[in-house]
Amino acid sequence: MSEQQVPNQLNIEISEEMAEGQYANLAIITHSHAEFVVDFVNVMPGTPKSRVKSRIILTPQHAKRLLHALQENVEKFEVAHGTIKDFEEVQIPFQYAGPVAQA
Repeated sequence: MSEQQVPNQLNIEISEEMAEGQYANLAIITHSHAEFVVDFVNVMPGTPKSRVKSRIILTPQHAKRLLHALQENVEKFEVAHGTIKDFEEVQIPFQYAGPVAQA
């Protein structure tokens, strides 16, 4: 083992295409008893149709970990940059042909 490698270290790689990322301004979350499905969508004003840019499927345990990680990071962001102002809830009329939420 090299000096730079730490035991049990996870080595994560990212392709150039994936590193570019996808912009999304809408997340649609559905769930069943076994999984959470998060669809990320880029909705453009004046465009009658939008397409899911990315779908992430999580176990309930990983969804909860993501919730906590996002909360922690939002708090760190707000300490560094000030409170994020939330806009009033905007009702977007849309039809979605994704999975149906089940409890």
